[in-house]
Amino acid sequence: MKNILIIGAGKSSSFLIKYLLEKSDQENLHLTIADISIENANKLIKNHKNASTIIFDVFNEKQRTSEIKKATIVISMLPAKLHIEVAKDCIKFGKNLVTASYVSPEMKALNKQVKEKGLIFMNEIGVDPGLDHMSAMQIIDKIRNKGGKMLLFESFTGGLVAPESDTNLWNYKFTWNPRNVVLAGQGGAAKFTQESTYKYIPYHKLFRRTEFLNINDEKFEAYANRDSLKYRETYGLENIPTMYRGTIRRVGFSRAWNIFVQLGMTDDSYTIENSENMSYRDFVNLFLAYSPSDSVELKLRSYLKIDQDDIMWEKLLELDLFNPIKKIGIKNATPAKMLQKILEDSWTLQEKDKDMIVMQHLFGYEINGKKEQIESSLVVLGENQSYTAMSKTVGLPLAIATLKILKGQITKPGVQIPISKEVYEPILKELKSHGIEFIEKKVPYLGYNPNHVIG
Repeated sequence: MKNILIIGAGKSSSFLIKYLLEKSDQENLHLTIADISIENANKLIKNHKNASTIIFDVFNEKQRTSEIKKATIVISMLPAKLHIEVAKDCIKFGKNLVTASYVSPEMKALNKQVKEKGLIFMNEIGVDPGLDHMSAMQIIDKIRNKGGKMLLFESFTGGLVAPESDTNLWNYKFTWNPRNVVLAGQGGAAKFTQESTYKYIPYHKLFRRTEFLNINDEKFEAYANRDSLKYRETYGLENIPTMYRGTIRRVGFSRAWNIFVQLGMTDDSYTIENSENMSYRDFVNLFLAYSPSDSVELKLRSYLKIDQDDIMWEKLLELDLFNPIKKIGIKNATPAKMLQKILEDSWTLQEKDKDMIVMQHLFGYEINGKKEQIESSLVVLGENQSYTAMSKTVGLPLAIATLKILKGQITKPGVQIPISKEVYEPILKELKSHGIEFIEKKVPYLGYNPNHVIG
């Protein structure tokens, strides 16, 4: 029996576990699901005869090496920074490894050892990164095979709330790690290329330079990712004139989020004295000038020039930002952590809420002297709080890749991401049967349209 060790049983693991259990009899699989808290895992396996759960501490070297040694293949669902010790043990004991995380410099440095052992370390095989790579490379390779020259590649992804669960003025709820949402865009200027010109957007301008998208006849906006150029070489697009990657939100979100950025509420670089005893209203007042007569509300509207009948003001009121009673309750918190606490009150998915994954690629190219463009779009809706669109689009690519490695259908050794035809073609084909399918259509070639950009 092939033993699949799954380390981590968080929110993205439900479809991963479901898929592998459904295949377990046919493929002779046993799943060992290891987590520091296995309550969620026990719910997901439902006493299945081909699965077991264990309480697992990745920092316990004796336990970690023992479990990896017993495994046929390892899936790490841990935070990216915790993969490396698992990866080293996989090399030591000759085990293949699958993760959904970005390839870190530490992971990349293991490539020589992984190849020497003939192992496969498949990374970035979730949704973004993952589905974005596979779906993009499939079309880029088709264009190249026809003799086309790539002129433009734009790629956008968003984890959003499904329309039927969209119940607030922000048209947004947390569908993944709230901390990552609050800190999005920080750590350096966003960079991309536009008509062979390098462009940079500093963080304080990021949410006022958005691009509009139409997906399934609905309008969305996207702000630029921090580094749109990191995959130029990987995709073989070193000389492409325009390359831009962004994050999708509903129209109006970015303009409102910019309020927090301008006030300094998303800063994670220092802590606030007495933060645990501060009210939400106190928190807002931290970033405003002192006035013996003006209210916090009036100071904020005056500082940011927000009219009282502006929808931006309504969005702030909806978050209960000015509540003098509610406490932050977090000691030595950064402004970002305090903001996150406030937002979680309003943006946490409720029991019956459903999430949604939206992705779109634009491919501009020249073939036989003619410029053409392809638009490829994906929309996936979640089923419920356990089986979300996020867990589906992360977990299924992971699970399918794992099984194909086990069956010897993916064979190339090394630390890698899913950009080769051997990997993306069968996985994308199987994903269609699970409702994960990109809709492609030819559209007029526009190039990078500067009219799409606000500000």
